[in-house]
Amino acid sequence: MIVISGAGGAGLGMGLYPPDQPYPPFTGRTTLPDVPDLPDLPALRAPSALPAYPPSRPSSTLPWVPKLSVTIITKNEAADIGDALASVDWADELIVVDSMSGDETVTIAKQHTDRVIVREWPGYVEQKNYAASIASHDWILSLDADERVSPALASEIKQTLQGEPAARGYRIPRVTWYLGRWIRSTDWYPDYQLRLYDRRFGRWNGRRVHESVDLQGTPAFLRQELQHYAYRDIAHHLATIDRYTTLAAEQWLAEGRRTNAFEILIHPRLAFLRNYLLRGGVKDGAAGLIVSRLNAYYVFLKFAKLWELQPRPPADPR
Repeated sequence: MIVISGAGGAGLGMGLYPPDQPYPPFTGRTTLPDVPDLPDLPALRAPSALPAYPPSRPSSTLPWVPKLSVTIITKNEAADIGDALASVDWADELIVVDSMSGDETVTIAKQHTDRVIVREWPGYVEQKNYAASIASHDWILSLDADERVSPALASEIKQTLQGEPAARGYRIPRVTWYLGRWIRSTDWYPDYQLRLYDRRFGRWNGRRVHESVDLQGTPAFLRQELQHYAYRDIAHHLATIDRYTTLAAEQWLAEGRRTNAFEILIHPRLAFLRNYLLRGGVKDGAAGLIVSRLNAYYVFLKFAKLWELQPRPPADPR
């Protein structure tokens, strides 16, 4: 029997009677029914260690979304690198690998990402493979400093990666801004570039110029365009042609390719006809004509420089 004495017992009746009825008189002694003794309970012990969380794995109900690393290699790209990085600021990671630039490239890049690495120039292929190798994520978008990802392309890339991608790599159509207009003709368009890829299944190949990704599997295609601001003017275009044709001729020579006067004569003419007529350069007016002529000039220089480099029999001294 439990007995509670004193005024404190008045509180036991609260909530048992309606507020408009008086409480019964308190006699100073309240009797409660017997409460059986509780059985002894085993002592509780703190666990020696918290249980480990299950390993992270894709949800069975939510789609797995791969993260994306954007890689850019640079050398004196202060005029372009800021806009290039701003066009991909939605990506999960931005990586810039710079080759000892003498301008403000590194300073500008650090305003957009803290992953800026400066190292010596080993070549296009080696530098791009290095940039991909240090990325935190397997899916890579390889961008050049003179390229921009438009909002439409950004949306398509994000949609493509919303779940397990259907392919191991994607080719992206590239459009070039030149002489005040977008060039959607000649050999310049659509100029598909394999830039979005899973690094576990693709690497840049070993050519000296116009390097590309060797992919294990068949790539798919995106529809939205990658914007290319390749040349400031014709003078810049000609300087680029001179540099790239030297690399192309050296590559051909290393591969055992040889040429002759007939090829030097014919191939540039065929290149012009292909660009201007078959690929629609004529539809772009004067700009299309200039692009077609300079593309043919590129072919001419490539063959001429190869002829200059290749072994030739000594000239008759007479």
